[in-house]
Amino acid sequence: MQDAKKRFAQQLRQAMAAAGYEAKPAVLEREFNMRHWGKPMTLHGVRRWLLGQTMPDHKKLMTLATWLDVPVQELGYGMDNPQRVSERPKAWHAGLGYQDRELFEIYLRLPVPKRRLARDVILAIARAHQAEEDERAAC
Repeated sequence: MQDAKKRFAQQLRQAMAAAGYEAKPAVLEREFNMRHWGKPMTLHGVRRWLLGQTMPDHKKLMTLATWLDVPVQELGYGMDNPQRVSERPKAWHAGLGYQDRELFEIYLRLPVPKRRLARDVILAIARAHQAEEDERAAC
């Protein structure tokens, strides 16, 4: 298993360099957390990825592969490993117009704390809207 972790770290550093990023924990933490929809990674956590001490779970591996534009199996397992891992991309954006897509792109460029704030505002508006709908339905 230690070999797989080391191989992943090497693949990650190479993919970052090929994509024009320095293979540094601060860069990896910032860029990963801007793109991942789950719990954010810490500086210490991504440092352990770069050192080959740990590997990300499948969802995080998918985020890394998408960001760095490399096949997930290549990033996670190397080119010589025949294992295949894939996940269908969700078509959540299929019905969005250009203005909504532009808004999402702006949102994704925000730092994580600002995205959390925007998410909280949107959730508050959605709860208020749902309460209005429930009130109308009760009448």
